[in-house]
Amino acid sequence: MSSTIKAFFDPNTWTFTYVVYETESSCCVIIDSVLDYDPKSGRTRTHSADKVVDFVRTHQLQTEWILETHAHADHLSGAQYLKARLGGRVAIGDHIKTVQGVFKGIFNLEDSFNTEGKQFDYLLKEDEVVAFGNLSFQCLFVPGHTPACMAYKVDDAIFVGDTMFMPDVGSARCDFPGGDAKALYASVHRLLSYPDHTRLFMCHDYPPDGRTVKFETSVAEQKQHNIHMKDGITETAFVDMRSKRDATLEMPVLILPAVQINIRAGSFPPAENNGVAYLKIPLNAL
Repeated sequence: MSSTIKAFFDPNTWTFTYVVYETESSCCVIIDSVLDYDPKSGRTRTHSADKVVDFVRTHQLQTEWILETHAHADHLSGAQYLKARLGGRVAIGDHIKTVQGVFKGIFNLEDSFNTEGKQFDYLLKEDEVVAFGNLSFQCLFVPGHTPACMAYKVDDAIFVGDTMFMPDVGSARCDFPGGDAKALYASVHRLLSYPDHTRLFMCHDYPPDGRTVKFETSVAEQKQHNIHMKDGITETAFVDMRSKRDATLEMPVLILPAVQINIRAGSFPPAENNGVAYLKIPLNAL
């Protein structure tokens, strides 16, 4: 059975969320959801997630999995909001435990914060194949941007997370804790080893001036035209480029709130004795 893919774009964070399913009334998975967040007020909203909810309900889909490619630094996950309204299990790659351990220290989180991934309903292992209805997704471990990144392959489509972007944008940064440009080079080449016709679906797009936002490319297009990773670019050249480029980049606007929420599978920190949940801002730590 072939899959159907519906993309939702959040212009505030340049993020794509995907619903992958077979037909009307079939099972589906949701990949990389967004919870809207205003950094000025600290207020969350559900405008982006509600679009996904409406689509799933309109098409009478049964949500089996709510997948994260990694603990995002540029947007908050809407996974728990979607789970409460649509059901399903929230899952991420099992190397999230490494990321949780690092950021528990950076944010000096509460002693009870679990670094074994218990906030998620399920931890996915490398190359694991998971069925949903007549379809299935394969988990591809693609570290580099973070040490826990997963891509998901459904039929001839791969949802690549932040391993790479559209060819005229290039590749993901590797300067977050646990990032590794050599590992990213290997991960991208693993993805580009699939047949040329394989479709690649981006988690983000940051289009150069004059280009409309896009979310789909192919292995062939990336190998021919990716400005950072096309055929002929060596590991040494890539690592040198990535290191120099990353040194010039500012931190993402939402990295501090996003990571604290996303390592909790989209849940807020425990409310304090006044009933309010708080996020931390570590000074001079990143």
